[in-house]
Amino acid sequence: MPTLRSGHRVQLLCTGQAFFPALITALDGARQEVRLETYIFHEDAVGESVLAALERAALRGVAVYLVVDGIGTPQMPEQWIRRLQRSGVQWQQFLPLGSFGLLLPGRWRRLHRKLCVVDRELAFCGGINILDDFIELNQGVQSTPRFDFAVSVRGPLVAHAQNAMEQFWHRMQTTRQLEQGQFQEARRSLEQLLAAPMPVPPAQASEDGMGPVGIRAALLLRDNLRNRRQIERAYRQAIAHARVEVVIANAYFLPGIKLRRALIHAVQRGVRVRLLLQGRYEFFMQYHAAKPFYGALMDAGVEIYEYQVGFMHAKVAVVDGKWATVGSSNLDPLSLLLAREANVVVEDSSFATSLLEPLNRAIRQDSTRLEKAQFADRPAWQRLKDRLAYSLMRITLFLSGNDY
Repeated sequence: MPTLRSGHRVQLLCTGQAFFPALITALDGARQEVRLETYIFHEDAVGESVLAALERAALRGVAVYLVVDGIGTPQMPEQWIRRLQRSGVQWQQFLPLGSFGLLLPGRWRRLHRKLCVVDRELAFCGGINILDDFIELNQGVQSTPRFDFAVSVRGPLVAHAQNAMEQFWHRMQTTRQLEQGQFQEARRSLEQLLAAPMPVPPAQASEDGMGPVGIRAALLLRDNLRNRRQIERAYRQAIAHARVEVVIANAYFLPGIKLRRALIHAVQRGVRVRLLLQGRYEFFMQYHAAKPFYGALMDAGVEIYEYQVGFMHAKVAVVDGKWATVGSSNLDPLSLLLAREANVVVEDSSFATSLLEPLNRAIRQDSTRLEKAQFADRPAWQRLKDRLAYSLMRITLFLSGNDY
């Protein structure tokens, strides 16, 4: 299991309607430094409000660093770029597609984590992009908000997030300078990267009304260097230790064989396993590729529920009412093998209960349970799409140099 440290205050933020006000309040209270990473930074009312808060911080002398992903945010509006430059916000785009787009497997590695650290004291982590809850980029305006979660955290793990974001910024800066032939600047950036100190975490979380002092928590990062399997391993270990119940809500669910076995073995031990998955069609691969596994999971006794009232974007889990995780990592090959991800793991019954309540409500009121007989009788054309999507996924992984 990952090493969890005590001394944290953790607050659950349900949907963007809770997350964005908390984020903007923190940005407006920043005194020294803000670091924000996101997959999508969309040009809508929410994006405008976050951008304005970043501007305000930079204009009053706060050092502001912003990183967006090259696929999730392929272009920043020219007007926004000018505003960032005028206010002094420093920003970078991770792996822009360039001329060859996704034809180069190296470009498939994405920045998918959603992290923010304010003044080295407060961190935000979750699955929520800088995107209006009611807007789906491929589906338009929706009548219900996106089902998603984030957390705000004070305590030792903030130092871990700060250090990871600093290192990532300097690495990106060095790479860009080398590509542009700025060798002296790249040398200085590399020296900064190598010399960046590990921040000293506070001994205890500050008094701010964010929940009980002393919560045990940890930040889990997935990258392509030292932390390739950290998040997946944490899921497997938590499931392996489960004695009563496992509840997982995951938007894009296509687990590898080890994770599938862990779920099946848990049921065989008498653990109730419930999966809350995306029920609406969004992308061909994500919707169809996991379906070939559903039958075996249901045969073993795993309960599968499909969320119906809107789009689900959650990447969370609760085990035995005391272990919980909230983050950006889906349980699919893109998240577990190719993307930079960030999850917070919390070991606290009160926090786990606060997360379990909206999950139970969504399962009970907003989802339909898949039945084995009905699933087995789905049309042949749908089974063909499922197999095609799964085969395409395996080919994609082979070309990227990964096995699943």
